[in-house]
Amino acid sequence: MPQPLRTTPPDQVVVITGASQGIGEALALLLAERGASLVLVARSEDTLRAVAARCGERALPVVADVTSRDAMRRVVREAIDRFGRIDVWVNNAGQGITRAPTELSDADIDDMVRVNVKSALYGMQEVLPHFKERGEGHVVNVSSMLGRVPMAVMRSAYSGAKHFLNSLTANFRTEVQETHPGIQFSLVSPGIVRTAFGVNARHGGPDSRHFPDSQSAEEVAAVIASTLETRRPDVYTRRGSKERVLGYYAALSSDAE
Repeated sequence: MPQPLRTTPPDQVVVITGASQGIGEALALLLAERGASLVLVARSEDTLRAVAARCGERALPVVADVTSRDAMRRVVREAIDRFGRIDVWVNNAGQGITRAPTELSDADIDDMVRVNVKSALYGMQEVLPHFKERGEGHVVNVSSMLGRVPMAVMRSAYSGAKHFLNSLTANFRTEVQETHPGIQFSLVSPGIVRTAFGVNARHGGPDSRHFPDSQSAEEVAAVIASTLETRRPDVYTRRGSKERVLGYYAALSSDAE
């Protein structure tokens, strides 16, 4: 169901997971400048509190493991206790992997699903009753171009997890909007971002900050912030990305004979 274009109020309450670095940190700082109240979630207490301090008095740091359903339930409770409501929930936490598909272990797959899929699932399911009670709300799931096009062999399990997240986002939207059209689920797909994503990947890997044709975390954060206003369901962070995805599948496909 199409969503109306609306301007997000400057005093919105936004939960951001993975807020201690990278895209999450950049988004927190940008929204703080615009007057948002923030609930910043990550496991790394010292770095998280440092980001919250830079965001000002309207930022609440919540040290939590996003792969724990109980922890996500606690985030919802603490956010509402502090600010009275939640307007937007940004599932940004995630992790990559550096391993060829022929070498993947059970633990590799389990870890990619746990960090990139279950964390978002828990966030959506735990905040949804609050959104339904209010009749409105916005979930933003940060995916990846690798969730559209499996173009990096060493990231195969990460790519698969993001495909899973994409499908989950679309199906949440369809189900929930049948009864609550004021609740939106948006998917944002960046390409290569100049963060510590590569070096923090499972099994290590090349540093994403040195890759060509990349974006800064601040550029991606600006697109996410725009998505909070437009509430578009499917967003790419770079021009030409949609055409690249369509071209990839067009080249692979053929009509049945």
